[in-house]
Amino acid sequence: MGIKKQVNQLEIFKGIDPKTIEKLIKAGTVQDVSKGTLLVRAREPVSMVYFQLTGKSVIYNLTNDGKRKILFIFGSGALLNEHIFNNHTSSTYCETMEKSKVLAFPVLEFVRLMAEDFELTKNIMEAQERKIWRLSHQLKNTTSSIYLERKLAAKLWKLTRDFGVETDKGIEIDVNMTITFLADMLGVPRETTSRVCSTLTEAGLISMNRRRIIIPDPEKMSHFYKTGRIE
Repeated sequence: MGIKKQVNQLEIFKGIDPKTIEKLIKAGTVQDVSKGTLLVRAREPVSMVYFQLTGKSVIYNLTNDGKRKILFIFGSGALLNEHIFNNHTSSTYCETMEKSKVLAFPVLEFVRLMAEDFELTKNIMEAQERKIWRLSHQLKNTTSSIYLERKLAAKLWKLTRDFGVETDKGIEIDVNMTITFLADMLGVPRETTSRVCSTLTEAGLISMNRRRIIIPDPEKMSHFYKTGRIE
């Protein structure tokens, strides 16, 4: 698929001036990226603006003791940058979780087009606002008043909405997740995460098959993470 079709299919570019679309097509490149590629590094200047086309990427930061804390998992159509201005360094890392295609633009050219077309600027601001909204909910779920089981349940329920695939056993999350990966999402030790997963499994809220997690009843999962009760 050529870059013109890729640009035209991204929701974030809907409604902008056709002349801007043509300039984006000229400025952008479609890149094939292998699993585990760091597209953006924390504390390094931002040189490119990236959009996920296929595959998935994870946004994370490092804690003071060097452990990874996962903030977002993004799929097709997502803006992967937290910062898009050249005089800023990134505050987060962006790493591909699987073989991917990304659409990349030189940041200076992209910012220039934002200055020319307010609709493009508006779309980018709305994309970043959605990230802030999601972060605010994550912060609400990190207080000591919520059990780790409910915290993980909330994250897994959200992933069923973003990457869920219907199966005869329930909704399978189309993301490979190990116990270590889940620990990075929760920000707790691996051993603790393993116990949390066992609790959710025994309660019938999840089933685990190798690196895949299935949610048999998303409504039951939603009720649990909101109330802490299994009914």
